[in-house]
Amino acid sequence: MTDTQSPPLFLTLADDSWQRAYHAFVLAAGALALEREVVLFAGGKSVLALTRTADRLQDQPAEEEMRRKALPTLLELRTACLDLGMRLLACESGMRLAGLSPDDLCESVEVGGVVEFLVQAGTRPITAL
Repeated sequence: MTDTQSPPLFLTLADDSWQRAYHAFVLAAGALALEREVVLFAGGKSVLALTRTADRLQDQPAEEEMRRKALPTLLELRTACLDLGMRLLACESGMRLAGLSPDDLCESVEVGGVVEFLVQAGTRPITAL
């Protein structure tokens, strides 16, 4: 990072809320559009947002509703963020809690722990959603 670049955005999720996961990907897309690096750590049941279908998140609107409102779905946002270089880290403990294996996760998701995420963040701020 040079002096003129913005610092990376470090995000963390902790529950299975569709709203929180969606907003995390909205924030990530904005930061990535501004050429900021983004790392998201999904802990607890928020790892469900990193599964191939993300269909076990709570209070998820119907895909048809999102289309009627001309909004991207969570999966479309997530794909766009990954295409722009976002890093996704799924918590090992959260995966056990949710009954997931690495095969349940979408491509490009790294499996790790909170210590790995904190080491990556260093002394930079972490935004919890």
